Amino acid sequence: MNSLNSKDSNGQLAQGFKPRHVTMLSIAGIIGAGLFVGSGHAIAAAGPAVLLAYLFSGLLVVLVMRMLGEMAVAHPDTGSFSTYADQAIGRWAGFTIGWLYWWFWVLVIPIEALAAGHVLNQWFPQVDAWLFALLSIILLVVTNLFSVSKYGEFEFWFAMAKVVAIIGFIGLGFAVLMGWIPEREASGLSRLMEEHGGFAPNGLSAVVGAFITIMFSFIGTEAVTIAAAESSNPAQNIAKATRSVIWRIGVFYLLSIFVVISVVPWNDPLLASVGSYQRALELMNVPNAKFLVDVVVLIAVASCMNSSIYISSRMLFSLGRRGDAPQPLKVTSAAGVPRAAVIASTVIGAGVTLFSYFMPAGLFQFLLASSGAIALLVYLVIAVSQLRMRRMLRRQNVELTFRMWLFPWLTWLVIAFICAALAVMMVTPEHRLEVTSTIGLALAISFIGLVTTRQHGQARAVVSVGKA
Repeated sequence: MNSLNSKDSNGQLAQGFKPRHVTMLSIAGIIGAGLFVGSGHAIAAAGPAVLLAYLFSGLLVVLVMRMLGEMAVAHPDTGSFSTYADQAIGRWAGFTIGWLYWWFWVLVIPIEALAAGHVLNQWFPQVDAWLFALLSIILLVVTNLFSVSKYGEFEFWFAMAKVVAIIGFIGLGFAVLMGWIPEREASGLSRLMEEHGGFAPNGLSAVVGAFITIMFSFIGTEAVTIAAAESSNPAQNIAKATRSVIWRIGVFYLLSIFVVISVVPWNDPLLASVGSYQRALELMNVPNAKFLVDVVVLIAVASCMNSSIYISSRMLFSLGRRGDAPQPLKVTSAAGVPRAAVIASTVIGAGVTLFSYFMPAGLFQFLLASSGAIALLVYLVIAVSQLRMRRMLRRQNVELTFRMWLFPWLTWLVIAFICAALAVMMVTPEHRLEVTSTIGLALAISFIGLVTTRQHGQARAVVSVGKA
């Protein structure tokens, strides 16, 4: 088994993250605009039973993070699960999931930039939204070019603002539900269920559909294992972040969604259009609710865009370091930043942003669909890698200080669950395009990976013969 160290002679990442950076990144890494705005669509589709979708999604993420944590604590690496797939399954697997994950985060750049441009254009309508979107990308790429500590500092304060906003929302919601705030009333969950069709008004099929939508919101939790490789004590930071994922999901998602569905009827016509947080604040008679949510959403999308540039660049750097991407991408600056990888990822993300404005909308939607099932594929690869990696580590007599629960039964259960979810997506009309286009892209990349791996193997054989 080759070394899983994140450094080599061609480029060395700086260990610039402070413990507080990694802690806050792990706490707020899963908080994006999808929670503040997009959750309204899931609630409108599934009703109060959306809590089940969030619960099962969160449980899946907890188990996947436990598996990833086992591998990452044993061998911290900036390539994270892509490197582990390379080692445990085969080089083609690391190649495929690495490029798929890079593509996912490159597409997140325009998604978040478009959201930022929309908010800023509402405040300053004299400036086109596409220009705001492009300027936001340029501004945030600067924070990623100088040093990882600069990125960590920006993301620390972005994350802090998101955490404060969510805790404040939950606190206000519970105060209103308990009747502690004069002139602000809420019906409460029991009354909303009685008057609007019960707990699952649209059936379990709607809950399954909501689960698939919600999975998009949770991806990013695993990125802390990428970031921790650039901290002074990666193994300890990864273990700490992995253990805390349970309460992070419980507080930020389950509690906040509980507040929303206790305040807003699931069939409120404005829920999906204005977003869950804004509609809840409006019904709680909070003044300037739209402005307050817009500010939080702007912070959230800036944070997510900042992280997407960082994550995509580190995955591209890792691919370059393993010979699966152009070699200039593995070069780092004197400050330990893979600037070529940062610039390459950002240029493509900015290009897709402009493309979305000036080209037919259908083409952009197709690009987005190609990333729709990547989260589930990433989780599937993590599970299979952990299943095989455990055996490899045992053969090497590596002592595991952080272990997956009930191995291998829970690992096999996760694999079966993900395969079932992909099958359901395949037969569900509204998700069929996502899963088919994602699997098609994965097969194409896998083919390229297999060809590249064979060529590298032949090249090594020729070199060995020449030396002999």
